[in-house]
Amino acid sequence: MTFWEHLDELRSRLIWSIVAFFACCFVAWEFKEKMLAALVKPFVDSWLARGIPGTPSLHFAAPAAAFVAYFKLAMIGGLALAAPVIFYQLWGFIAPGLYAKEKRFVIPFVLFSTVLFVGGGYFGWRTAFPIAFNYFLSMSGTVGTQGVVIQPTVMMNEYIGFVSQMLLGFGIIFEIPVICLFLSVAGIVNYLHLIRFGRWFILTAFVIAAVITPPDVTSQLLMAVPMCLLYFFSIGLAYFFGKAPSEAQREAWKNRKKKPAA
Repeated sequence: MTFWEHLDELRSRLIWSIVAFFACCFVAWEFKEKMLAALVKPFVDSWLARGIPGTPSLHFAAPAAAFVAYFKLAMIGGLALAAPVIFYQLWGFIAPGLYAKEKRFVIPFVLFSTVLFVGGGYFGWRTAFPIAFNYFLSMSGTVGTQGVVIQPTVMMNEYIGFVSQMLLGFGIIFEIPVICLFLSVAGIVNYLHLIRFGRWFILTAFVIAAVITPPDVTSQLLMAVPMCLLYFFSIGLAYFFGKAPSEAQREAWKNRKKKPAA
């Protein structure tokens, strides 16, 4: 394929992905209240556990703010529903550059990618959200001797924006095994490359977790530790399913710590 043919193929794949995404957004819109009820559960549970006065509630400051917040929520659901189509289109774009024996991985790739993406979001909702909201709401209450009360007033739009960032972050990091497996099958990297980069990946994982998650250490660990575990799991996948290192690469790996004689 020429460069322009690649661009045309990319345009076609993007169009199908966008159409599937917006179609799924319309479907998710019908379930927006149920989705919101599920997403606010960790927040409500933390509110009640902290014994904060009043009823757990979300607010909106402008007439259209609630609509915008629900639209963001529908986009979250639409992305999750359209994930199989998006990953299939991604595979369809890169498949022409693969050998015939590599193209047969299309179904495992789509299935594995979808399960990991949705599973990553579920992991974040199940583990990181309760800890994050418990940390944030712990800052409410009475301070000082004058009886000043810090009362949380959480805006609906900001809340959905925050949980969207967290869900997307966890969904993306859970794609690490798929990315590493694809790169190893394509021969771009092998398990020796991944092992050598391991120490730098650990540092990168904690930096990314510090940026995406709330400032408490526990939430950061809940993102960084799974990232590291998934990366080392990816090394095993690359070892069993990826292309083997060349003899020169194996020899360089064996001699990496040997120092020349003086």
